[in-house]
Amino acid sequence: MSERTATGHENRTVLLRGGEVHSPADPFATAMVTQGGSIAWIGSEGAADSFADGVDEVVHLEGALVTPAFTDAHVHTTATGLALTGLDLTGVATLRDALARIRGYAASRPGDRVLIGHGWDATHWPEGRHPTRAELDEATGGRPLYLSRTDVHSALVSTSALELVPRIAELPGFADDRPLTRDAHHAVREQAHSTLTPARRAEAQEAALAHAASLGISDLHECAGPGISSEDDFTALLSLAAQGDGPRVHGYWAQPVTCEADAARIRALGAVGAAGDLFVDGSLGSRTAHLCAPYADADHTGNAYLDSAGIAAHVAACTETGLQAGFHAIGDAALMAVTDGVRAAAERVGTDRVRAARHRVEHAEMLNEETIAAFAEFALTASVQPAFDAAWGGPGGMYAARLGQERAAGLNPYAALQRAGVPLAFGSDSPVTPLGPWAAIRAAAFHRTPGHRISVRGGFTAHTRGGRRAVGSDEAGVLVPGAPADYALWRTGELVVQTPDSRVANWSTDPRSGTPGLPDLTPGGQLPVCLRTVVRGVTVHERPNE
Repeated sequence: MSERTATGHENRTVLLRGGEVHSPADPFATAMVTQGGSIAWIGSEGAADSFADGVDEVVHLEGALVTPAFTDAHVHTTATGLALTGLDLTGVATLRDALARIRGYAASRPGDRVLIGHGWDATHWPEGRHPTRAELDEATGGRPLYLSRTDVHSALVSTSALELVPRIAELPGFADDRPLTRDAHHAVREQAHSTLTPARRAEAQEAALAHAASLGISDLHECAGPGISSEDDFTALLSLAAQGDGPRVHGYWAQPVTCEADAARIRALGAVGAAGDLFVDGSLGSRTAHLCAPYADADHTGNAYLDSAGIAAHVAACTETGLQAGFHAIGDAALMAVTDGVRAAAERVGTDRVRAARHRVEHAEMLNEETIAAFAEFALTASVQPAFDAAWGGPGGMYAARLGQERAAGLNPYAALQRAGVPLAFGSDSPVTPLGPWAAIRAAAFHRTPGHRISVRGGFTAHTRGGRRAVGSDEAGVLVPGAPADYALWRTGELVVQTPDSRVANWSTDPRSGTPGLPDLTPGGQLPVCLRTVVRGVTVHERPNE
């Protein structure tokens, strides 16, 4: 990719030409001009000649695709960075391999007071079980170890890690030689993360931001709060991101609001909302999601952390104080509690005000017709993670093991949400599933339940414009004149139109339809490669040797 560059300044102009520009302003555009932090013009190669001599930089795209940069609408940045730079058991296939990796990591980090790791999932391990506490003690040489499950709703810990929390056996969620959940889990996690030095934390955060930029991501929604992370971690991350050129971080602090003073305190932290992981329930993998009927592989219905009355109070107070509210809700009982609570809040403060506040729900997996209709009625953004279905869906997946095949097939109904007009914002919940926007779009377009599939274009919109709209940036996430100059360049194959319905596909691929194409995301094919990421007109990632 060749270019001509002049001395840079804040208002410098850049001409990109000779590629494919994905823009509703001109579906056949091959060139784009940016000035400072905004898009100034989009059009054809012939018209680009008139700009060539008056710009500060010319980027010859050589056929590359230009798209708006992505937004990941649900991330845990420090935990993502710790997994990238430390002990990550994601994808480990056996108990033996997991213990070997723990043993090697412990040997490589002799100075760490507490060892922190993530990503184990024993669902398909041939041994049929997770490590015992004695095995963890041996692998770590007796040192404290905190090891979160892939869904981050339970954790394995060594004996000496338990000793960090006095009287931990009295806390809800404690289980002898089984994963910790609820308060016991949160208490050990808080103690483990408190041992991170500021330098180690910054190293992790910087690694996560750089990795996001390398994937064409310009914006992250950090989902933090008490029991998930600390105020120091949250404010340090927001400060680090603000001092750099990108990606931007929009912080959510998951703490209930009952009055203006609560809202003011959350704003003082730098948060854009009292939302994110304000837990109504837990997760399916850890059997803590709140269900209407018992799990298929356990004789209980999970955990309820917040009821409809508490939800109503939070939504009403946030609406009245001009703050965005939101919740983590996965099980059908939890989602019914959310919609019942939001309805009660709307009766108190007015439906129009609730809709205007753009409240949001994270994950929203086990929806039904009634709760989908309520999402649409109250304009609740569904902040969802398509990679969950790719990882755990299908007949032999974790969802089917936990719920049975019939209930599992109803999870993550993206097509029904889209048909109902529910705002969609895509994310990863990293490190639960990896950062990777194109993989997420592929997962939505090729959902393991065919009836839940949406078009690649619909998924692309949810991962670009949907995430920006969820934080109130209606002008962003799309390449049109006047929009922010947040974009990414991609090396990819032929551009196509992929939809779940062949009749729509046949119409859309006719050139007369003017439907701009996107990369072919058919499973098994190579995903697009990010060549450059630009935020506010500033390059924040450039692939080497491109």
